[in-house]
Amino acid sequence: MEIIVTKNNGIPLYLQVKKQIMHQIRSGSLKVGDKMPTERELAEKLSVSRNTVSTAYKELEKEGVLKSYQGKGTFIAEEGKTWQNHNIKEKIMKFADLALEEALQTGMSIDEFIYIVESRVREKVEQMNKMVAIYVECNIEQAKMFANELHNDTHMNVKPLTLTDIRNMSYETRVALDECQLIISTFNHVNEVIRLTSEFNKDVLGVAINADLGTIVKVARYPNDTKFGFFCISEEFMFKIQGALESAGLDGINITYSNTRDVSEIQKIIDNSDVIIVSPGRYKNIMELNRDNKEIIKFIYSLDDGSVKALKSKLIEFQM
Repeated sequence: MEIIVTKNNGIPLYLQVKKQIMHQIRSGSLKVGDKMPTERELAEKLSVSRNTVSTAYKELEKEGVLKSYQGKGTFIAEEGKTWQNHNIKEKIMKFADLALEEALQTGMSIDEFIYIVESRVREKVEQMNKMVAIYVECNIEQAKMFANELHNDTHMNVKPLTLTDIRNMSYETRVALDECQLIISTFNHVNEVIRLTSEFNKDVLGVAINADLGTIVKVARYPNDTKFGFFCISEEFMFKIQGALESAGLDGINITYSNTRDVSEIQKIIDNSDVIIVSPGRYKNIMELNRDNKEIIKFIYSLDDGSVKALKSKLIEFQM
């Protein structure tokens, strides 16, 4: 396995390691089931700290690219996923076998059994389609974005609200909370949402969100003297981006943050920047003012796939 890291090029070392491992998997140099070097072995080979390799491995494990087995080592995770999927299918088939056996023992015909199963599945799907949920975030931009993403994934009617909406509790917000069956929020806001909505006696479920790695890598590739301008709608989203860039080791870049709507101020920041970064909600607005056609990068957050799958499984338990 050939990995080359370049120090002092603005790209965090763990991201370089992570990206090259992913590239080698896609290219076929690393195949399903291949065993990875230990953290210590790879760190010594690359002349980097063990923590650098550990961070890269942990992120790849979190994203399902690698899988560690105690006492055996770390392997390309697709094999782990294959085993996991195979085990899940076997488990479901055993449940189906038990249900069919029970049905036949009571004198039910196979056709009746199939009809009951199909009817039950349709009933649960229709229940999810009719469900109304509220998605709560600290800023309306992400609230709308994640509400739409959840609607596409679950087919629920998901309405966006902000923490400020709930704190102020207008008549419209109260009606929305009364009418919903479920409240969803990111994990870091769940406790506050539970406290603020306790009078409505609604279930509050949490989901995780992830900053788009591709965006961070794209920003990191620019030379150290690059001037960035960043535009978003809310101050809260602005702080989230600052935190994401700092976590990636990019807190030293030259970047001007703004959520202004003043056209002259926007134009001034654009003119003084080499590259523009925008939240999805500001893309169209900034595009119209980008008279020199400078590159515009969308900074995207997305719902964690594992969290959404867990949420969908919990929805089956809800009664309308």
